[in-house]
Amino acid sequence: MTTEKARRLRRDLTDAEKTLWRILGNRSLASYKFRRRHVIGQYIVDFACVEKKLVIELDGGHHAVGAQSEYDQFRTAWLEAQGYRVLRFWNTQPLQEIDSVKEAILEALQG
Repeated sequence: MTTEKARRLRRDLTDAEKTLWRILGNRSLASYKFRRRHVIGQYIVDFACVEKKLVIELDGGHHAVGAQSEYDQFRTAWLEAQGYRVLRFWNTQPLQEIDSVKEAILEALQG
């Protein structure tokens, strides 16, 4: 079920996800391999570099408050317990600040 959902989500990327995937896909960022809508345990993450155990999540405004925010915190804690580092960006950042997003990702990969 999760794998099927991940496949469906790969086809339905948001504009922000498409923009970021152009930077991450095909080993375009310093030859690091990223996967989009990757399954880790029971979760589907937006992007993952498995080799460096880095997860990148793009969040809309509904992630800032309430139940979604609590769920995101729980999910992040679980991913970190599995050895992953989680970077979160707002959906607007890849569209408006792609250079700073790219720099933050490279720093996380190389740091």
